[in-house]
Amino acid sequence: MSWWTTVLGGAFGFVLGGPLGAMLGVAFAGNLSKNKSSFGGFDKNYHIGDQQRVQAAFFSSLFSVMGYIAKVDGKVSRAEILLAQQVMQHMQLADDMQTVAKELFNQGKQADFNLDEVLEQFRLESHRRTHLVRMFLEIQIQAAYADGVLDHNEHEALRYIAQKLHFPSHELDDLIQKFAVTSNHADKLTVNDAYVVLGVDKSVTDKELKRAYRRLLAQHHPDKLVAKGLPEEMMIIAKEKTQEIISAYELIKKHRGRR
Repeated sequence: MSWWTTVLGGAFGFVLGGPLGAMLGVAFAGNLSKNKSSFGGFDKNYHIGDQQRVQAAFFSSLFSVMGYIAKVDGKVSRAEILLAQQVMQHMQLADDMQTVAKELFNQGKQADFNLDEVLEQFRLESHRRTHLVRMFLEIQIQAAYADGVLDHNEHEALRYIAQKLHFPSHELDDLIQKFAVTSNHADKLTVNDAYVVLGVDKSVTDKELKRAYRRLLAQHHPDKLVAKGLPEEMMIIAKEKTQEIISAYELIKKHRGRR
């Protein structure tokens, strides 16, 4: 059962304290009708690392940080707002859930948004789940590219976010490069693009290629990510990442077969 379903069902007060819990409290109080949910305090029966707690932390930090990135270049473009809405719709969020996500996005745009505290709590809540942090950053990269350009301020913001989450900068650069490739050639992936998607050089052996492919599949496997704390509503995004990896691998195999 997802954290959202549990909260609406009133099974427990709520799973988060700290800045993320405070932001969710504002979002819930302002946007959910009283007959559906009452926002409570931090339930001490839930501890860092518990799946539903991690799901709540991922959801609240994802959309608030997305709002921060949208504002980091000094203005929030129409494209960035649409991108946030598209992510919400793409995840097939219920109307109430979309409303809360939009409120979190708006909180992230505010001048008093405390990015450091939000990132630190998310890092602690995710409890060294590297695959989960990677998915979080992949979605933030997509948000930064909403207007078609990754400018200097956005790039620096992504690097800062990765640093605070203890995510290696060279791996962030790889994620940025992969997104640039897949977004620019979404209609027709080239063989060169496919190698970038898999993060390998053209000179790798078939065995090395398969190893890289399997590693990426494991990192983006929807069921594994949900088990680690990815909100169930975001499985569709993980499935699309998995399909990108499969398509890239199949393209390279086909090309090598022809040779």
